[in-house]
Amino acid sequence: MADSWDGSYDVGSQSDESNHFERLYLEPIYDAFVCPLTKQVMRDPITLENGQTFERAAIEKWFKECKESGRKLVCPLTLKELKSTDLKPSIALRNTIEEWTARNEAVQVDMARRSLNLGSSDGDVLQALKCVQYVCQKSRSNKHIARNAGLIPLIVDMLKSSSRKVRCITLETLRIVVEDDVENKEMLAEGDTVRTIVKFLSHELSKEREEAVSLLYELSKSEMLCEKIGSVNGAILILVGMASSKSENLLTVEKADKTLENLEKCENNVRQMAENGRLRPLLTQLLEGPPETKLPMAAYLGELVLNNDVKVLVAKTAGSSLINIMRSGNIQSREAALKALNQISSYEASAKVLIEAGILPPLVKDLFTVGGNQLPMRLKEVSATILANVVNSGYDFDSIPVGPEDQTLVSEDIVHNLLHLISNTGPAIECKLLQVLVGLTSSQTTVINVVSAIKSSGATISLVQFIEAPQKELRVASIRLLQNLSPHMGQELTDALRGSVGQLSSLIKVISENIGINEEQSAAVGLLADLPERDLGLTRQIQDEGAFQMIISRVVRIQRGETRGSRFVTPFLEGLVRVLARVTFVLADEPTCVALCRDHSLAALFIELLQANGLENVQLVAATALENLSLESKNLTKLPELPAPGFCASIFPCFSKPPVITGLCRLHRGTCSLKESFCLLEGQAVEKLVALLDHTNEKVVEAAFAALSTLLEDGVDIEQGVMVLCEVEGIKPILEVLLEKRTDNLRRRAVWAVERILRTDDIAYEVSGDPNVSTALVDAFQHGDYRTRQIAEHALKHVDKIPNFSGIFPNRG
Repeated sequence: MADSWDGSYDVGSQSDESNHFERLYLEPIYDAFVCPLTKQVMRDPITLENGQTFERAAIEKWFKECKESGRKLVCPLTLKELKSTDLKPSIALRNTIEEWTARNEAVQVDMARRSLNLGSSDGDVLQALKCVQYVCQKSRSNKHIARNAGLIPLIVDMLKSSSRKVRCITLETLRIVVEDDVENKEMLAEGDTVRTIVKFLSHELSKEREEAVSLLYELSKSEMLCEKIGSVNGAILILVGMASSKSENLLTVEKADKTLENLEKCENNVRQMAENGRLRPLLTQLLEGPPETKLPMAAYLGELVLNNDVKVLVAKTAGSSLINIMRSGNIQSREAALKALNQISSYEASAKVLIEAGILPPLVKDLFTVGGNQLPMRLKEVSATILANVVNSGYDFDSIPVGPEDQTLVSEDIVHNLLHLISNTGPAIECKLLQVLVGLTSSQTTVINVVSAIKSSGATISLVQFIEAPQKELRVASIRLLQNLSPHMGQELTDALRGSVGQLSSLIKVISENIGINEEQSAAVGLLADLPERDLGLTRQIQDEGAFQMIISRVVRIQRGETRGSRFVTPFLEGLVRVLARVTFVLADEPTCVALCRDHSLAALFIELLQANGLENVQLVAATALENLSLESKNLTKLPELPAPGFCASIFPCFSKPPVITGLCRLHRGTCSLKESFCLLEGQAVEKLVALLDHTNEKVVEAAFAALSTLLEDGVDIEQGVMVLCEVEGIKPILEVLLEKRTDNLRRRAVWAVERILRTDDIAYEVSGDPNVSTALVDAFQHGDYRTRQIAEHALKHVDKIPNFSGIFPNRG
C-alpha cells in the first residue's frame, strides 16, 4: 500500500528547481531526516504510536485517504493497524534538521554570492538566482541572511546583463527577496535601483514588463517607497498607460492598477496621476478626504489642463461639492473651488452639468455682493470668467432663477447690474462680463430681454466706446456683443457710431490691419455689415474714411487666393462684401458712390462674386448689389442726341426719315457699358444670374430673381428684356420657380416676371399649352395677395385662361 501511494503531496508545492536545490546537500544527509512517504527532508517531523516518524502533512494526508476509502488505519511502513491517530512532534529531530538545513543553506548562499557577477556565465548566474529564490522562499528568516550576505546589490547588478532571461529572472528574484520584508525593500530602493526598474516598464519584452511591474507593486506596499517610485520621471505616466492598456496581458494590467492604488498614499503621486489622466484618486480625496486634503486637491484641480471628456467626468463627480465650497468656505477654499470650476466650466457639456448642479445663484451673488463679504477683485474676475463660460454653453437661461425674487440672468435688474459692473470694474472683469452678454444675446430666446434692458439703461454709447479699448480681448468681446445687438437695435448703434468720435475709425482700422484674418477683424466687419444698409449718413462717413477702397482691395486679394488658411476667412469675406454692397443702396442720392462704383468696376467685381461657389451669403449679397446697380442703369445710360430736323423736314415731316444710330443698348436704348452704367446685359451677367435660380438656398434664388427682374422693369425695353432671357435660356428656369412655389416672396416675384414675359405673343402661345403653368397662375390668382392676384389675372389673360372682358379687378396700376 505504501508503495502505491501517489506521492502527489509536495511539501511547500516546490518546483523542479527547488527540488534540485533541496538535493544539493553539502553535508551528508541522514536517513532519519527523510520522510518515508515524500522522500524529502522533513520540516515538521512527528512520531506515531509505533515509533515511526513522518512529515506531519504527509501522514495526515495518508490518514485522510484511508478514512475516505474505508480502509483500516495502518502504518504506511509496517502496515499494522494503529489504535490511535495521535501525532507526537519530534522536537529534537526537527531542531537537528533545522540546524543541518541552515548550515547547508548558508553554504548555498555563499556559492550563489560568488556566481552573481557579470563575469559569470549566464547558466551560473541563473543557477545562483534560482538558488537565492529557493532559499528565500523556504523561510522569512532566510531573507535576512540574504540581506546580511550582501546579495541584494549583487542581484541588482544582474539587471545590467545582456541576457533577457537573466534580466527577467533577476526581477523575479528581487521580488521574492523583498516580499513582506521592509528592510530588504529599503535596501533595494537605495541609489538608482527604482529608476532602473521603472525603465523595464517600457521594454519591448512583455515578460520583462510583467516582472518589473510585479516588483514595483511589491515595493509600493511600503508607504516610505511610494514617494520614491512617484519621483522617478515618467513612472506614474507609464503605469497609468499600462493600467488602461488594451494590449497588455491581464496580469500586467491588474498589477499596474494595484501599484497605482498603493501609490495614492502620497499626495504628490495623486497629483501626477491626475495630470496623466487618472483623476479618480484626486476626486476621491476631494470628496472624502479631510479638510486639509480637500483644499490642495481643489487648488491642484484648478491648475490641471483637462481634456473635454475629463471635464464632464469632474463636473458630474465633484461639481456639487465644489459649488458647496464656493458657497460657504473660507476665502482660501473658495479661491481653490472657483479656480477648479473655472477649469471644468470651459467645455459646453461640463458647463451644462454645473448649471444643473446649481452654480448660477452663488456665481451671481459673488459678482454683485459688495461690502465686508465681497470677494476680492481677482476672485470676482474668476467668477466672471466662469459665468462667461457657463452662459456660452447655449443653455436656456430665461428659466433658471438666480436671484432672491426668482430673477433670471436676463431679468432687467440683473442685466442692469451687469452693465453697472462693466462700467465700474477693470478691463479683465469687463471683458468677461461682456462675454456673458455675448452669450445671452446669442440666443433668440434671451436676446430680446437683453436688448430691452440695454435700451432702458441707456448703456448703448458706453458699450460702443469699448471698441477703442487698448486690450484686444476686450475689443473683441465688445464688437461681438454689438454685432449680436445690431439686428435688434441697428439704428441706435448706427447713431452712436456716427455721433461718437473715433469708434467708427477704430472699427475700420481693425478691419484694415494686414496681419492675417483674425476673430476681431471678422467680428468688426460683421458688425459694420449688420448696420442699416440704407443709412446714407453712415455710408458717407465710411466713404470719408476711405474704407470702401480698402475693402475692395481686401476682397480682390481674397478672391486671388492671396489670403488663406484662417477659419475666419469666410465670415470676413462675407462681411466685406456686405459692407461694400452698401454703396449700391444709395446710388440715387449719392453721386460719389456712383463714381466709386465706376472707378473701381464694382459691377464686374460683383458679377465675379456670383460664381463664389460654396459661399452662398457672398452670392446672395452680390446678386442684391447687382439688382441695385441694374435699377440705376436706366438713369445712367447716355441717350443719343438726335440732330435737329432740316427746314423742309420741319415743314414736311412725311419727307424725312428718322436717323439710324448704331451701337445702342437694346435694353436701355442708349449707350451702355458695365463700368459706366452698370448694364447687366453689357456685363454678360444675365446667364450667371439665371444659373443661380437653381440654387438650394431660397434667399440666393430670390436675390438672383430680383436682379433678373430689372430686365423687365418699367423704363427699359421689356420685349428686349424677354428676348435677352430667351437667348440665355432663362425663361424655363423662371417658370420652374413659379411652379415650385418655394416661398411666398418667390411666388410673388415669379408671377410678376411671368406676366411680363407672357406679353410676348410667341411665348404666351407656347406656355398656354403647359397646364402646370396655368395651374400655378390660377393658384396665385386664387390665393395670392391683392397685388399678386391682379398680376396673375393679367398673366392668365395672356394665355387665354381668362377672357379679356373680365372685370373682376380694377385696371392695373
